[in-house]
Amino acid sequence: MNIRDDIDKPIFVQIAEGIEEAILSKTFAEESQIPSITEFSVMYKINPATALKGINILVDNGIIYKKRGIGMFVCQGAVHKLKEKRKNQFFDNFISNMVSEAKKIGITKEDIINMIKKEYDNGKN
Repeated sequence: MNIRDDIDKPIFVQIAEGIEEAILSKTFAEESQIPSITEFSVMYKINPATALKGINILVDNGIIYKKRGIGMFVCQGAVHKLKEKRKNQFFDNFISNMVSEAKKIGITKEDIINMIKKEYDNGKN
């Protein structure tokens, strides 16, 4: 997890997104324990309150939960929730804007589909 790479985002948001990435990549499996607030603060040289704020975003969204006196754990179903969140963000950030721009410049739905198929078939990225 790299933080401070994105200076436009607060560190606590970067912490939350880094944990999300670790969950999606299965570094942190569902029902497994994640590092403590203290471990995050030491690892990234940040204030524990900043780490806690990032963790609390995930708690509020049902991605991780606290076991009192034991630590923080990844919720069952967290991967599904995160994938749904990412699909919605993908639509909002890419598809919606792409379709709007395509309509402005006269690209048809079929043209877009063919462009996507061509790119997909080229195996790029």
